[in-house]
Amino acid sequence: MTVTIYHNPDCGTSRNVLAVIEAAGYTPHVIPYLSVGWQREPLLTLFAEAGLTPRQALREHKSPAAELGLLEPGVSDEDLIEAMLAHPILVNRPFVVTPKGTRLCRPSEKVLDLLERWPDGPFRKEDGELMIDASGNRIVG
Repeated sequence: MTVTIYHNPDCGTSRNVLAVIEAAGYTPHVIPYLSVGWQREPLLTLFAEAGLTPRQALREHKSPAAELGLLEPGVSDEDLIEAMLAHPILVNRPFVVTPKGTRLCRPSEKVLDLLERWPDGPFRKEDGELMIDASGNRIVG
């Protein structure tokens, strides 16, 4: 199974999702989108496959969204996309793509829906929160 993650190593959620993928035995294609940036068509495809609008994919916190006026009502999708292309940090993270689908994996447990196999349990997030119990069952938070 091919797994691609659009990863921000400074984000705990992104690190947790990557850890789940790797602990499940996958070697993901990791795209460090903050350093490589975004291209219009792949970004629009990612949003469409995830069923999200640019507004829904906008990172509002710890980003320049407010300073750029992007949180105001009436900002068009085109304006959001242009801003995301200029400022990659404006795209929320992490996005994961597998043959099972594309998803913005917030919270990190959403990645489990995209994997054919999971890590052995118990599996904990980096903050110690249990994600998969000792019997291999998903913990619903």
